[in-house]
Amino acid sequence: MIRTPRRRREEPLDHAELTRLLPAPGDPELSSDRLNRLEEHLMTEIRNRTSDAGPDTSPGASTGAPPAGAHAGDRAPRPVRRPGRRPVLVGAAAALVLAAAGVAGLAGGSGDSGRAVAPPAGAVPAPVVQVVRGSTAGLAGAVADISGAAARAELPEPGPGQFLYIRSEVSWLVSWEGADGKNRSYVDKIHPREVWMSPDGDKGWLMEPYKEAVDRDGITLDDPEGGERTLNSPSYDYLRTLPTDPNLLLKKIYDETGGMGNGPDQQAFSTIGDLLREQVVPPKLAAGLYRAAARIPGVVLVDDSVDAAGRHGVAIARTDEADGGRTEWIFDRETYTYLGERTVQTRDVEGIKAGTVRGRTAVTDRAVVDAVKQRPAGLGDAPPSA
Repeated sequence: MIRTPRRRREEPLDHAELTRLLPAPGDPELSSDRLNRLEEHLMTEIRNRTSDAGPDTSPGASTGAPPAGAHAGDRAPRPVRRPGRRPVLVGAAAALVLAAAGVAGLAGGSGDSGRAVAPPAGAVPAPVVQVVRGSTAGLAGAVADISGAAARAELPEPGPGQFLYIRSEVSWLVSWEGADGKNRSYVDKIHPREVWMSPDGDKGWLMEPYKEAVDRDGITLDDPEGGERTLNSPSYDYLRTLPTDPNLLLKKIYDETGGMGNGPDQQAFSTIGDLLREQVVPPKLAAGLYRAAARIPGVVLVDDSVDAAGRHGVAIARTDEADGGRTEWIFDRETYTYLGERTVQTRDVEGIKAGTVRGRTAVTDRAVVDAVKQRPAGLGDAPPSA
């Protein structure tokens, strides 16, 4: 974080000396799953505050329910989200929140400014599913099949000047507090997300037109300073340096993510999930990551899960005890290839009912291309429709 020096007023000597002796504030690094949630919260605030600046929401004014015709989406995430790129999106979203707040203030809105009269534009009621109980029975065998398939995978290898391309379908939870003060569970309408990344992580591009913080033509993910690569800010070149032995991988993950997230076990699981979600992972490393994940306490096998493209599969899953959300990595039943991810609420928490699908992703293409905004053969050059 870059801090801008500020001019200090004259102070008594003992006060100034005390200030000099105190340690400088730290720069805590948020975990990627926390950044995902912050981004979605910020996007919700943008929508809510923008709505407040329009129709009258003062007491006695007409209040709206979810718009007629709103219906549960077929598919419903953050996040890609994404590791190492999320701060860019969070920063953009934060700037828009401030702008939206200013608009609301200029509009003279008063009263209950935290509530929108209608759910965010484009959002649909969150799907609710039956929570299938997970078990450790069969986990070892499934992980052996999944890691074996990953090790044998023939993935694209980027050359000099080329870019890794990942296309996904995504949708994440949108919190909405109605005029009656009760929370409603809505999700983004399922939409495409495309990412281009250079192997060293210094250059990139994101296209997610559905998001207000992302221009129709996309936004840059360039890192001109070429920051240090870590587990929470990886690049393809960085991934190639990691050990593939599951014990060594797990030790590194626990050591480098200590103090982050909702406990060391959940953060280790989240970190592995972030590495897999929107990245091209070298085959042997992917196999090692799956075997490492199976050794994290609380990890179970779920017999059936569905990704954002409607594809069914088995899942490696873990429930975050802090918020009750169970993240499921979904794999094809026959080929054991990674399909996507789903997060399901396992218990009622803060207005989110058990069974609510908080987010879903589906990886639909991974490739190597010669330039940003270039798509693999067969996808064409036209931007995908949301």
